[in-house]
Amino acid sequence: MQRKQLYLAIELQPEVICRLEKMNQEIHLDRFMPFIQRLTNPATAAEAYLALKELTEPDPANFLMLYCQMEAARHTADRYQEMGIGQHIFIDTMKCFPRFLNECKARTGRLYFDRGWWTYRQISMTLFRIGQLEYERSVLNGENVIKLHIPSDADLSPEKVSESLRQATAFFHMVYPDFVFSQFACNSWLLSPALKPFLSQDSHILNFQKRFTLLSQNSENREFIQWLFQVPEDTEPVNLPEKTSLQRGVKALLLSGGNVGNAYGVICI
Repeated sequence: MQRKQLYLAIELQPEVICRLEKMNQEIHLDRFMPFIQRLTNPATAAEAYLALKELTEPDPANFLMLYCQMEAARHTADRYQEMGIGQHIFIDTMKCFPRFLNECKARTGRLYFDRGWWTYRQISMTLFRIGQLEYERSVLNGENVIKLHIPSDADLSPEKVSESLRQATAFFHMVYPDFVFSQFACNSWLLSPALKPFLSQDSHILNFQKRFTLLSQNSENREFIQWLFQVPEDTEPVNLPEKTSLQRGVKALLLSGGNVGNAYGVICI
């Protein structure tokens, strides 16, 4: 896939495209290429990311890292085609990049690539977006499992979630027939029982929770703050926004000394 074709297909922000194209004219790609190639391999992707992080410093907004990961994604597009995976899944998966950039800007006011430590999963074809949800091949306690992730723009209506789960099950059975699994696993603030007092009976979040058998909870975790309120995690509760009923309820809980935390649950198939 051509560089500009990729940028436009995944809807990178115009100003980001301009910065990446300028970077393409200025850098010598050869010194990064061995690590870019290793980003596309699940066995070497994490190590390659760390090596690239060291090699690209100083990189104040991490745009050189973004450029390198976009170069790797071009190779990943070829692998999708070779494996017969639809281009729409590739595009939906790689749209995590503009989404993360937008999330960072909303949270900090800066257009900054802060998720390079995560996105090598998409590049190495460990994680895929299929419909509304993301799915990651993993091994837990010696058993294959598909980790389920919830993008910030996911539609959690029951019919959309059911269709995503159905498509994902068929996808992994077809593309990775040797990866035998019996569970989807999710660790998220959206599964926390502490949310239930603030959710109506027809709430999409509540209906999503009901799909899972909870195995553990962490009442101390505070990552939910950045996702629910789109502010830095260390924001004082009194300064949290109150734009939705869920935000208002959770803010009141925090001000009273409570917390949402997160929970880990599974869906057996």
